[in-house]
Amino acid sequence: MKNVPFSDVRVTGGFWKQKQDLVRSVTINAVYDRFKESGRFDAFRFDPEGTGIRPHVFWDSDAAKWLESVAYLTAQQKDPALEAKADELIDEIAAHQAEDGYFNLYFQQIEPEKRFTDRGKHELYCLGHLIEAAVAYYKATGKKKLLDCVEKYTDFVYDLFVVRDGASFVTPGHEEIELALISLYRLTRNKKHLELCRFFLDERARHPDRDPGAARLGMKYNQSHLPVREQRTAVGHAVRACYLYSGMADFAKETGDKEMEEACRALFDDIVNTKLYITGGIGACHVGERFGAAYYLPNDTAYAETCAGISLAMFASRMQQFSSDVRLADTIERVYYNNVLSGLSQDGEGFFYVNPLELAPQAIKVMQENGQPVPRSRRPKIFSCSCCPPNITRMIPTFQQYAYTVSEDTVYVHQFLDSEATVAVGGRTVTLRQETDYPVSGKVKLTVKGYTGKLAVRVPSWSSEYAEEKKDGYLRFDVAGDAEISLDFKPAAELIAADPRVSDDCGRVAVCRGPVVYCLEEADNGPMLRDVRISADGIFAEGPSDEFGLPVLLTEGWRSESEGGLYRPYTGSLKKVPLRFIPYQAFANREEGEMVVWVLVKE
Repeated sequence: MKNVPFSDVRVTGGFWKQKQDLVRSVTINAVYDRFKESGRFDAFRFDPEGTGIRPHVFWDSDAAKWLESVAYLTAQQKDPALEAKADELIDEIAAHQAEDGYFNLYFQQIEPEKRFTDRGKHELYCLGHLIEAAVAYYKATGKKKLLDCVEKYTDFVYDLFVVRDGASFVTPGHEEIELALISLYRLTRNKKHLELCRFFLDERARHPDRDPGAARLGMKYNQSHLPVREQRTAVGHAVRACYLYSGMADFAKETGDKEMEEACRALFDDIVNTKLYITGGIGACHVGERFGAAYYLPNDTAYAETCAGISLAMFASRMQQFSSDVRLADTIERVYYNNVLSGLSQDGEGFFYVNPLELAPQAIKVMQENGQPVPRSRRPKIFSCSCCPPNITRMIPTFQQYAYTVSEDTVYVHQFLDSEATVAVGGRTVTLRQETDYPVSGKVKLTVKGYTGKLAVRVPSWSSEYAEEKKDGYLRFDVAGDAEISLDFKPAAELIAADPRVSDDCGRVAVCRGPVVYCLEEADNGPMLRDVRISADGIFAEGPSDEFGLPVLLTEGWRSESEGGLYRPYTGSLKKVPLRFIPYQAFANREEGEMVVWVLVKE
């Protein structure tokens, strides 16, 4: 099974065109401006005394993800001004790369004598993102300067770690280079890149004296507690974990490593069965940005980092190289329409690092005063740890990478977006057109030209349509030459309950419409939202979609009477109130106030 690359799919209209246009016209430049103001780009001039800029250990990765974003935007539509900014940054990298191939903003300028002495200082993580940027930029522009730089650096790392054992540690503390090395190998077919990936995977957890875990959180924090083929439970820092699992899946695909593939299947099952928020977020714990125990999914203190959702989608996509398990595409859909899009403001300039499922500004204020880690109630334009903004700018423009996979005799349609695709299958080139305003509606028209074979179309898990016709979650069609297929998945408001082991959600429901999770905001419904009740009948009217690009949901609900003292005898007295639910992805874009996803039910 092969994924169809994003460059072979052109988004022509609809929901995702609007989001991608926003990134192109606003977000990519907003991130550049904020990174310029913060010194992230001027740090590449290597003049800390002249600029007064002391780079952080992960600034290389922030800039690299921005470069990768430019590559993806450039591949779809040339932008000379944007490309010139990227070239300027690449010129600085080439000019300041050490003779032996090493490149790192922090260590070359601040502590050159401490290269590769501290596993927690992100050197290999930063190289991984530079590799991904270089591969993407070469594919988009044909320019090799950055690719030559990262190949030279990768050769240095191979020699240092594999040949000479010359570093103080053995494997990365923040994984990411593993999946990047596979990308580099697939481009260059240089076996050293594959072997370096193998080394970083195989040596994990074999050197506890040299590869320590986090001081407070131990070896599980950076997935160093077990050899990778023995890992079955997702633990530790959620982003690091899913980057690792993505690299494992890619390596297993390239080498036929069945043990590693089986570990990946078990890890994916553990996440989606016990550790996944309804919004697609992962990583329940603020301390360590990490997974909690099974079914520990608090709402008001949810971490659910934007980057973590992205990393889960990356992992799920790589697992599609092995099978058409419909849960993989369902998970990608859940992640993107909720957790990822929540990470970007409606105006394209603000970002959430953390994506809670409940907000109470007054409680947040008290927690902040007490020094407790809490979610933000507004999206800032940059963070001190600003990994999420350039992750948004590289992943929204490439959402179409998740749309299709192909086997020897079948084209699989996993995601729905108004688009045209060129798909290579069975030695032939197939043209596939989607016409849809999904997820505003569930209507999808597929037009296939020049294809004789099988077409498998996912029926989303939320849809009750086609129950009899689908097989393993997919509708299957035999196509001979040209064909048109029209489908309607009919999204409608639905109440979703959680497993009772998710204690925060007991007695409550979430409102979903198609792939989109909805929430209540104080701006529409007043305060004390945790007290609001809705009918178990789940009857909603749909309101206009202009404000958020998606329908709002209207219904009647109930509230308790608020008068009567701090405590009083229970009477069960409730008053009826109108309620307006908005898409979760759009919360916190208006005035500050409360928000809840999980709502009480009145039978």
